[in-house]
Amino acid sequence: MGRTIFLTPDVITFLEGEGNYTFIYTNNGKKYLVSKTLKSLAEQLSDKFLRVHKSYLVNADYVVERMEDDRMLKLSCGKEVVVSRRKIKEVSGLLDHTNLIRISA
Repeated sequence: MGRTIFLTPDVITFLEGEGNYTFIYTNNGKKYLVSKTLKSLAEQLSDKFLRVHKSYLVNADYVVERMEDDRMLKLSCGKEVVVSRRKIKEVSGLLDHTNLIRISA
């Protein structure tokens, strides 16, 4: 669309990659499409962004629930993001070191 929007990383809830394009979702419900790969954006963002799947990069600050034996993450915006089988242990370990309290029902 030819416009430039500046976002601070703390307003980004998650990113969803589709080939050479990435959708950026923000905490105010907006969605932006950029012509960059998820990998290139991941290199620019801090460690609080977790690569949980080949198609998803999640801001750990917005994870509110871990479901289905850590195969799914629920974000504060209501979106549920799949964690790939190969990433379950890594993601669980990283999230265990955040301020989340684990409550099992």
